[in-house]
Amino acid sequence: MPGRQADARRGNGLLLLGLSLGYFMVMLDTTVVTVALPAIGADLSGSLGGLQWVSNGYTLSFAALLLTAGALADRHGGRRVFLAGLWLFGACSGASAPVGSMGALIALRVLLGAAGALLLPASLAVIAHAWTEPAARARAMGVWAAISGSALAAGPLVGGVLTDRFGWPAIFLVNVPVALLAVALTARHAPVDRPGPTKGVDLPGQVCAVAALTGLTWALVESGQAGWVSLPVLGGFAVFAVAGGSFVAVERRREVARRAPMLPLGLLRERTVASGLFAGLLVNFGLSGVLFVLSLHFQRAHGLSALGAGVAFLPLMLPTAFNPVFTGRLVGRIGARRPAVAGFLLMGTGVLVAAAATADSTAARVAMAAGLLVLGFGMSFAIPSLMTAVVGAVAREQSGIASGALNSARQTGAVLGVAVLGALADTARDGSGTRLALLVAGLALLAGAAVVAAFLGRPAGRQA
Repeated sequence: MPGRQADARRGNGLLLLGLSLGYFMVMLDTTVVTVALPAIGADLSGSLGGLQWVSNGYTLSFAALLLTAGALADRHGGRRVFLAGLWLFGACSGASAPVGSMGALIALRVLLGAAGALLLPASLAVIAHAWTEPAARARAMGVWAAISGSALAAGPLVGGVLTDRFGWPAIFLVNVPVALLAVALTARHAPVDRPGPTKGVDLPGQVCAVAALTGLTWALVESGQAGWVSLPVLGGFAVFAVAGGSFVAVERRREVARRAPMLPLGLLRERTVASGLFAGLLVNFGLSGVLFVLSLHFQRAHGLSALGAGVAFLPLMLPTAFNPVFTGRLVGRIGARRPAVAGFLLMGTGVLVAAAATADSTAARVAMAAGLLVLGFGMSFAIPSLMTAVVGAVAREQSGIASGALNSARQTGAVLGVAVLGALADTARDGSGTRLALLVAGLALLAGAAVVAAFLGRPAGRQA
């Protein structure tokens, strides 16, 4: 019996490693490509708009498909969907390395985002099935979050090392052995789960969501080159308006008919959920936009290598390695609202400091590092607080869709941040465009502080 228990613990440990490695790749790919963008643009003759789509193609499909991926995991079983996502992620990563055109790379990045969307909810479903005791499940979730979350911090540095040493294709090739290892561990140790009864996938809502987000992203990216009143930009905004309105209509109709809408609109009537989703969008709007803009600025204006740019981002990433643990304890003691407000204030202040430090001088580099450090601390306060507040504001049976909605909102913010701030940074090549983009990001994050202070964790009718 003791030997059997030891084998079970070992099997669970290996399963948790496989699940964590899968989501580690997903998070790594959100930031690892950032410092490689100048090298990709040079090799594939990519414009700024093309580079924006290399970044946004991934986050757009990830954001748009996340909630539907959760429904697929419910319908077909977390184990099966997770393994399918791993195979797709590994195959698309391997195919991305030898591409010879920006169009092909962007298409593969879209497929990678779809694979990533499969991996997140499916990994959570496997954890829920494999660890049935609440305390053990909480410990497993903590390890999963810590391992996968470290990828966000490691991305720029890993991308810089691989790009400088082996060339930008290496940032995709590194996923292949990781995906194969995760497949082997998961296939061997994940229990075969029996899918429960579901009400089906919300295909009309999914189509409308993809069309709306794609139209908006297209309009914002193209506005930098074509102008705000050009036909392509106006067409993109028109697609966004029509598809967005259709999405609301479809979801309302499915909710009334009790047909499992992709996003139950009733959730948005809870002000903590609504404000949390908007705040989550603002977090990634600032974070992803700043990473995109500063990566190009460090390498083009300051002449840093990809590795040098990765090192320059270290102050931003270091707090994420340890501060979320402190944040979790703090939220447990005093609630989510005050840590979230502090996080947004720190993020906004850090970005504004960085906006004033774009010059190529020793003093400016020190100020930039300080600003990025403050931004990193703010991020590590804000994100765990938002997750706790949003999930805690809904019934237990809706916690999955609430967390999925928050992740979707965050990835949508990442898409918009790269599109909007990238376009602003491109308005001038003398550094003033970068300063303008960072100023807008800083103000948006300070606005997020006001939103969470006013609404997060405050039921309707309660006075501040």
